[in-house]
Amino acid sequence: MPSSTPVTARRLVRAVVATAAVAAVAVTLSACSGASDAATGSMTLEQKQKATSAADFGGMDGLVAAANAEGKLNVITLPPSWANYGKIIAGFQAKYPDIQIDSQNPNGSSADEVAAAQSQKGQDTAPDVFDIGTAVLSQNLDLVTPYTVSNWGDIPDDFKDPNGSWFYDYTGLMSIGYDSSVITTPPTSVADLLSPEFQGKVAIKGDPTQANEAASAVYWAALQSGGSVNDISAGVDFFSKLKKAGNMLSVLPTQATVASGETPVVIQWSYNNLAWGPDGGSSGNPNWKTVVLPGVALGSYYNQAVNVDAPHPAAARLWEEYLYSPEVQNLYLASGAYPSTLKAMMANGTVDQSVLQKVGEPPAQFVQLTSDQAAAAAKVLGSTWSAAIG
Repeated sequence: MPSSTPVTARRLVRAVVATAAVAAVAVTLSACSGASDAATGSMTLEQKQKATSAADFGGMDGLVAAANAEGKLNVITLPPSWANYGKIIAGFQAKYPDIQIDSQNPNGSSADEVAAAQSQKGQDTAPDVFDIGTAVLSQNLDLVTPYTVSNWGDIPDDFKDPNGSWFYDYTGLMSIGYDSSVITTPPTSVADLLSPEFQGKVAIKGDPTQANEAASAVYWAALQSGGSVNDISAGVDFFSKLKKAGNMLSVLPTQATVASGETPVVIQWSYNNLAWGPDGGSSGNPNWKTVVLPGVALGSYYNQAVNVDAPHPAAARLWEEYLYSPEVQNLYLASGAYPSTLKAMMANGTVDQSVLQKVGEPPAQFVQLTSDQAAAAAKVLGSTWSAAIG
């Protein structure tokens, strides 16, 4: 509640008769009751799970108090090297030391997030928040609940559900990462990956029917092979050819497999390829290079959402407020991921100009599947992927 409200009430007291003054005070106390409830921890779990903004806690101070009282936050599938989440999580813990973060299954997929929410419903270990791909989210909207962050207006209208059930956080560009000590000729087209030089060397991030990043590799291959966002079958065909040529690895790539040389070529988001190379320091591969192929760039914003059954609902909502602050949106950008509020930050001067100059603005030719297109593509993958690479 704005701090001016009690002042307004006091002025009314001076100006009206005693009876009206009592009514004004009653209204003021009623308006402030959310802050009092949050501060004393008297909000029920159900009330906190249904909160749609910080105002339901009496404002940010009330939200922080309620989250501190819970003392825990469960996040899931957030590797430290992914989009700067190592620094982001550490920053939250430093800012809110009374809240302990439990980061579960860091190398899991969007489908793993759903499985955890379903199997652990009602338990203290269930995920409080999701960082989830669009195709999987669209099939599981019953797991999320509306919440609008304080700077909701900074997120473009087509980047969010009008009711706040989900909202984009960041995107990368689909890219090829490769070990330049093994691959001596950089790939310039997707067709290059079918050549003998790539025998037993190309990996993607899991099962495309389960993981958004792997699915996006198929979408990207479709665009690079004459397909479209409305028909991704060309991408499935490409990976079928890659498998038959003996060039596709069944190993799930991680920063460790890249550093060891086990996965010399990985198709994944640009921010992950960048993080696994020299930028990864002692954990990275100094010979790792990243290339975004010419032509249309494919991106895919991930979605933030709050679990409808979050065991720590106030901490979940505080986490969302933290993620959409300029501080953290700039951390996404520093990793090579484009945050959803980038245009607003560029307009209001909160973007880190040195980081933006280094990363570069998003390409003009940028394609992302809509929710409907992603849902249709997921059906194609579900019915054809297994047979194509079997």
